[in-house]
Amino acid sequence: MSRSSITIRAKQKGDFTEVRLLVKHPMQSGKCQLATKAEAIFIQELRCFYKKQQVVVAQLGVAIAENPYFTFRFKGGTPGDMIKISWVDNQGNRDDQIAEIH
Repeated sequence: MSRSSITIRAKQKGDFTEVRLLVKHPMQSGKCQLATKAEAIFIQELRCFYKKQQVVVAQLGVAIAENPYFTFRFKGGTPGDMIKISWVDNQGNRDDQIAEIH
């Protein structure tokens, strides 16, 4: 079994759940390595699900740093409940991870 590329911290704060996550991903624009003609590879979409409902979706592009860090919050969430984070990149690679809200 392979290890997930996503590290998640989710914490309830009042009426909201704050989510912090780190995604291990090369995020290459394809422009910096002209001599090597590197192909662009970047996360296109990041999603967060709570109780099987999508609560956050982000459309991303080449201007995001390698191993990006994201933070966001959504209304609701209870300690002990689970959230799911998933991403897909422009080459069809994907990953997801589940974490408990604290």
